[in-house]
Amino acid sequence: MISRNRTPSRYVYYGLHLYFSGLSLRKASERLSQMYKRNHVSIWNWIQKYRPQKLKASRRRILEYIVDETMLKVGSEYIWLWVAIEPANRQILALSISKERNMFVAERYLSNLIKVHGKHPVSTDDGGTWYPMACRFLNLDHHIHSSYEKSVIERTMQYIKDRTESFDDYFPCRIKNCKLKHVRNWLRLFVDYHNNEIKHVN
Repeated sequence: MISRNRTPSRYVYYGLHLYFSGLSLRKASERLSQMYKRNHVSIWNWIQKYRPQKLKASRRRILEYIVDETMLKVGSEYIWLWVAIEPANRQILALSISKERNMFVAERYLSNLIKVHGKHPVSTDDGGTWYPMACRFLNLDHHIHSSYEKSVIERTMQYIKDRTESFDDYFPCRIKNCKLKHVRNWLRLFVDYHNNEIKHVN
């Protein structure tokens, strides 16, 4: 995929995952070498060739956005993870993090979402007022999750949370006032991997 030495793509992804999770190049290569022998220079080369891209507009017709947020722990602090998926193919359309959860953050998140994918109805849970207010401001149709939509987003959120526990359990952030760049990079890599896996399954 990325490397010239024909390293299987799953090991390239795992090496990038380790680095983006906060390990040094040498520590990442040590972990990776427990399964597949590669030195820190190999991982450095993969990083140079990997460019986390903003999510592109889906080629499929989007019926609606299923949107939700959840709390994650990064080091000693908590952050909010915002996720939007498309119900038909279950691909992640947008993913963002913030240190606050309110109408202004929701409006900015939805605004960035429609810049990429256009205006579509928004489905959310009934737990907060920030989504209805943000949708009203952006002139978006808003409704509460159906039972199907709720099950789809809950499975997706749990899937993400299961795989982001490494932030706190294995790679705690010790940088004071961290800007969370490594978290954003890891999440972009995760979305790339997740959407490609969904695409192959479909």
